[in-house]
Amino acid sequence: MRAPLQQIETSGELPQSADAVVIGGGIVGVFAAYYLARRGMKVAVVEKGRMGAEQSSRNWGWCRQQNRDARELPMATRSLDLWERFAAEAGENTGFRRCGLLYLSNDEAELAGWAHWRDFARTAGVITHMLDSSEASERGGATGRSWKGGVFSPNDGTADPSQAAPAVARAILKLGGSVHQNCAARGIETEGGRLSGVVTESGTIRTKMAVMAGGAWASSFCHQFGFRFPQASVRSSILSVSPGAEGLPDALHTAKISVTRRGDGGYTLAISGRGRVDVTPQQLRFSSQFVPMFLKRWRSLAPGGLQGALSGHETLKRWRLDRPTPMERVRILDPVPDQATIRLTHARALDLLPDLGKTRISAAWAGYIDSTPDGVPAIGEIHSVPGLFLAAGFSGHGFGIGPGAGHLVADLVTGAEPIVDPASYDPRRFDAPSWGKVADF
Repeated sequence: MRAPLQQIETSGELPQSADAVVIGGGIVGVFAAYYLARRGMKVAVVEKGRMGAEQSSRNWGWCRQQNRDARELPMATRSLDLWERFAAEAGENTGFRRCGLLYLSNDEAELAGWAHWRDFARTAGVITHMLDSSEASERGGATGRSWKGGVFSPNDGTADPSQAAPAVARAILKLGGSVHQNCAARGIETEGGRLSGVVTESGTIRTKMAVMAGGAWASSFCHQFGFRFPQASVRSSILSVSPGAEGLPDALHTAKISVTRRGDGGYTLAISGRGRVDVTPQQLRFSSQFVPMFLKRWRSLAPGGLQGALSGHETLKRWRLDRPTPMERVRILDPVPDQATIRLTHARALDLLPDLGKTRISAAWAGYIDSTPDGVPAIGEIHSVPGLFLAAGFSGHGFGIGPGAGHLVADLVTGAEPIVDPASYDPRRFDAPSWGKVADF
């Protein structure tokens, strides 16, 4: 795989039973398992490839409240606290820092939108500072340009995508849970209409509770037992550069380019929202539900190729539980990055931040961002299969809100008081159209 990622040693033999099984070793899955294990539950995490190897290691690493949709803001706020608390609780390092996020703009409409969000955020107790031209130009001094304005969100921060999910997985092991790499979950078993087991390539784990946190694979997995979960993926391409640049902000967003300092002193470079749409059978199936999303975001999207269809993560085929599945044929979704986007991203970054000329491109990669029709994740019980919970469709926001999402999942599984109101995330909302409900950010 192209994206940097820590390797970890995980559990060997699969347990015959567990209090809960988490399917998927991305950031949401491991945090769900972590909070379940902290409550004394015997937890098993099964991951078809490596822990955090798909979108959880392929994102920018931003952990933000700034510009969150109103439905996600409470979870984003709680997640920042949980990111911070995790290091003290678990003794593991995710690279999380409250370094603050800087937004710069010369567009009056964009600045007005940020100011409007600032006014809303105040009602939720979120601190964000609008910057005038002088303040924005000073904070953005590394660009050597004048700016009309900007935003600085001092309490937001970043974590390291290459080490976060593996760090949480190690914490699960410390708590007595088991974590299984290269172990695909093929499906589920039920008794009397309720969940009774998770079938994996290495055997069946008897359990009455399970969490489907399979990222871009979630919809095709749910299709196997007749649950309709509308989901579509966009291929996003980003790159990293080596250490060497000095005086740059830790995390900077502009309309043309976004830059994030990595743990090794290098930087991740990306164009916000830009992606390729690889047509798949699943995308065609749910296309009518994604029309509102497409009409809102079409300027950032371009047609893709056949990579998505060939990878099998959005298939409409049914597979047998006693035969290898598409997840075993493609252990890690590692799509080829769009070279035109990589070249444009690098050129824009050098133009905006001349000191990046002292660096070299160290890696380039792509990942599939799994989206829902309204851009808000699906978190909740699948009522047609009591005991099975869905946590997927994070629409490019899952890394930052991973701790809060995992905590909410653990609350729902155990019947505890939810950390945030779960109503906005209920998967049953997709029974209705998404017109007027697409997330603003």
